[in-house]
Amino acid sequence: MNIKGFQFSAVEAAIKKPGRKDLALIFSEVPATACAVFTINRVKAAPVLLSEERIKSGVAQALIVNSGNANACTGDDGLIAARETSLLVAAGLGISDRAVQVSSTGVIGVQMPMDRIRTAIPGLIKGLSSGTLDDVALAIMTTDTFPKMEARSGLAGKSGYTVAGIAKGAGMIMPNMATMLSFVITDAALEPLFLQQAFRLAVDSSFNAITVDGDMSTNDACLILANGKAGNPPIVADTPEAEAFESLLHDVLLSLAKQIVRDAEGGTKFVEVRVNGAKENADAKKIAFSIANSSLVKTAFFGQDANWGRIFAAVGYSGAEVDQSRLSLCFDDVCMASKGIFAGGDAEARGTEVLKKKEFTVTVDLGLGDGSATVYTSDLSHEYVSINADYRT
Repeated sequence: MNIKGFQFSAVEAAIKKPGRKDLALIFSEVPATACAVFTINRVKAAPVLLSEERIKSGVAQALIVNSGNANACTGDDGLIAARETSLLVAAGLGISDRAVQVSSTGVIGVQMPMDRIRTAIPGLIKGLSSGTLDDVALAIMTTDTFPKMEARSGLAGKSGYTVAGIAKGAGMIMPNMATMLSFVITDAALEPLFLQQAFRLAVDSSFNAITVDGDMSTNDACLILANGKAGNPPIVADTPEAEAFESLLHDVLLSLAKQIVRDAEGGTKFVEVRVNGAKENADAKKIAFSIANSSLVKTAFFGQDANWGRIFAAVGYSGAEVDQSRLSLCFDDVCMASKGIFAGGDAEARGTEVLKKKEFTVTVDLGLGDGSATVYTSDLSHEYVSINADYRT
C-alpha cells in the first residue's frame, strides 16, 4: 500500500493484560483535513467527548488509540486521562494537543492505567519510523478474530492517491453513525465541505447499515484524515473526480463494515436483508433493522430453520407502514410467501437448504412504493452468549 505522508506505530502497554500490542498511533506528517462521526449513545466515553470537541476545527494530525479499556463511565478522572494522553503524544510529536484525536475500546467503567501509558508513549513515537497500518489494525482488536483492513487507489488529474481504512468490532454493534472504531486515511487533497459530505454519505450506507446484536457502544467513532500529500488539486463536489472519490470511499467503508459482520461474535452466518417496495426509504430501513435485530429471527438463522413467520412478525412491529396482503418474502431466489400467504411445504424445504449456506439474502417486498434499504447482519449462536457472559475476565 502506497499512501504518502502517514506514519504508524503500535506497542504493548499491558492496558488490560500483557501479551499483545494494545496502544497505537497514526500520524500525518502535515496537518490533515479531518472529520468524524461518533456514537449517539448519551453515555459517551471520555475520548469521545474530547475528540468530538476537537474535530470541530476540521483539522487533525494524530490519533492515539488503545484497546483493553474503554475509558467510559470514568468521570472527571477519565477526561483528565484522555487529555493527558493527548498532551504526551503532542509533546513527543511537536504538535498542538488540539490536533490529537483520542480513541479507546474495551471494558467500560475501569480507570485508565496512566502509569503504563506514560511509560509506553515514548516507544510508540519512536516506532513511527518502522510501523505499518497493519500494526494499528491488530492493536485495536478486542474480541475480533481477525484485523479488518481495506485500501483502494484512484486518480485525480495526473496524481494517484490512496484511500485506506481499518476497523475493529465484532459485538456491541448497532451503530447510528459508525461502528465500534474505524479510521480512514487518504493522501488525496479534498475540499473540506466535500469531504464531510462524502464521508457522511459513505458512513450511512456502510457502518449505518450493519447490526450484530442491536447494542450501541459508548465509544463508537469513525474518523477520516486527508493530508493532500498526493499533490492533486483539491477535489471539489460535483466533478468527475468527486464522483470517483465517493465511489472509492464507499467501497472501502462497506468492505470494512461487512468484515465486522462476518466476524460477528459467535456468528456462523452472514445475512443480507433487503427491503423493497416500501412507502419511503426510512420505512424500508426500519423494517430491515427490525428483521436484522430480532433475536427470534437470528436464532432461526443459526438453527437453519426457514421460519418465515418470524420475519413477517418483525416486519409488522417495525413501526413502518405495512399491508400484509401485499407482503412477499424470499430466501435467495426461493419465494417463501407471496401476498401474505405461505408458498407451501416445497418452498420451506428449499428455503431450509438456503439457510444452510454461510451467506444468503433475505428479501422482503411490501408492494407499497419505491422505498428500499439494505442491512447486513449475522445469526445469534450459543457462542455469542459464551463470549459475552465472561467478557470482562
